[in-house]
Amino acid sequence: MKVALPSPLLEYTRGQREVEAEGDTLDALLCDLDRRYPGIRFRMIDEQGRIRAHIKLFVDKVIQRELSFSLTNKDVVDIVAALSGG
Repeated sequence: MKVALPSPLLEYTRGQREVEAEGDTLDALLCDLDRRYPGIRFRMIDEQGRIRAHIKLFVDKVIQRELSFSLTNKDVVDIVAALSGG
């Protein structure tokens, strides 16, 4: 399925804003992304296995907060990183 990535993660994908990945849950999808682009999952998931506070995961434009959320091959996943500063 298609996965859109924010600018802070593009260093892992050699600049590709949209990549393909597989998984029947968000967690499986992020594991597949990490297999394809080593290190990318740690930037989104903390040591306790939770989504980092500055990362938002959207499936078909609806925010999802659980890594166990089920996916289909037709879903589109958008990963958004919150901006900070001031």
